[in-house]
Amino acid sequence: MDDHWTPELSLQERGGACRLSLGCHAYGEGRTLREAADDLVARLLTLAFCLRSGSGLSVSPDGPALDLRWLNFLHELGELAARGVDIRERLFATDEHQAAA
Repeated sequence: MDDHWTPELSLQERGGACRLSLGCHAYGEGRTLREAADDLVARLLTLAFCLRSGSGLSVSPDGPALDLRWLNFLHELGELAARGVDIRERLFATDEHQAAA
């Protein structure tokens, strides 16, 4: 399994608002790309801390199948945050930047 797998990041703009989606499991919204990115980071941290705390995550049988790489990714983000590392670098790093890390 790829240790540096990252879900696909996509951006949509509608009616003066931005929606930044990470795969089909998380998104952030805002008036600007920066606000959408901040919202996405906050939502990912919430998910990562829920996973780390053992309180669990709810998965709907009607939603998309859950990829184990997604859970590993959330776990990695949670570990980074727990060490005081800003997850933005991991989340928004380019392939070249990740290869150098």
